[in-house]
Amino acid sequence: MVPTAFAATSKSAAIKAAKAGAVNKRGTTRIVAVLKRKRGAPVVIVAAKPSFGQIAGLHLKHDTLDLKSSVALVIDQETREVLFSKNEQAVLPIASLTKLMTGLIISEAKLPTNEMIVISQDDVDTEKGSRSRLKVGTELSRGELMHLALMSSENRAAHALGRTYPGGLATFVGLMNQKAHALGMNDTNYVEPTGLSSKNQSSAQDLARLVNVAYGDPTMRELSTSPRYEVEVGNRTLQFNNTNRLVNNPAWQIGLQKTGYISEAGRCLVMQATIAGRKLIMVFLDSAGTLTRIADAERVRRWVESVPAAKPLG
Repeated sequence: MVPTAFAATSKSAAIKAAKAGAVNKRGTTRIVAVLKRKRGAPVVIVAAKPSFGQIAGLHLKHDTLDLKSSVALVIDQETREVLFSKNEQAVLPIASLTKLMTGLIISEAKLPTNEMIVISQDDVDTEKGSRSRLKVGTELSRGELMHLALMSSENRAAHALGRTYPGGLATFVGLMNQKAHALGMNDTNYVEPTGLSSKNQSSAQDLARLVNVAYGDPTMRELSTSPRYEVEVGNRTLQFNNTNRLVNNPAWQIGLQKTGYISEAGRCLVMQATIAGRKLIMVFLDSAGTLTRIADAERVRRWVESVPAAKPLG
């Protein structure tokens, strides 16, 4: 039985363990947060709420690249050859990977990008209580909200895009599901446009289809890979950064990307990237630990670069 809390004598060691995810033999994360404490008192660490993948035991499956994501899929975008797969048919919450579909629906609708939209109380997260720098009453253009949703995974921006779509939020979510069905994403279901709900679910196979289609949209490519973006809010200038640190890494040539996280989904990442001259689609779901999805992507990149003809694994 996993304890709900325990004390650690070393704060630095506790933080490292929390960031690493500390996955035990049962595949459940033991450590997720280091609580503040008074000087001289023990560091209190609380146990995590396990992700859906951890509950299902998906982390128990070993793979040849020793990935920390419980679900992974790497596909040659041009030949459709599967180079690596791990639990690729598992259906799990996808967190903010949802915003790829949100952005695609908005982009394909060709709505005016300069139309101003006001963040309302309806856009405030009541699902997870997440924070936002876009206060109620903030007015930004549709194009600016798209940029923030895809680049920095801004939840209020994504919700406002769906809420103000012609016909309203219900119509928008219906279009998300219709698009998924049209793309053959038969394992996918959307209930809202941000990814905060664990009922937004998909499989790695479906997400690879979505990445392939989204990559064909120039707006999606540009906004999702933008390193940073500034918006004017009243008399202030707010700078937002990309949630994927790899977009700033010169070793990577990324054409489209999106990150995601809620506790039920774990850390998630999808990308289109060119590695060793090959266009690849990469999907990583349910990774435990803040940096492990990035480390998994690096493992895949090194493997592809070391084997020019990259023989399929998994």
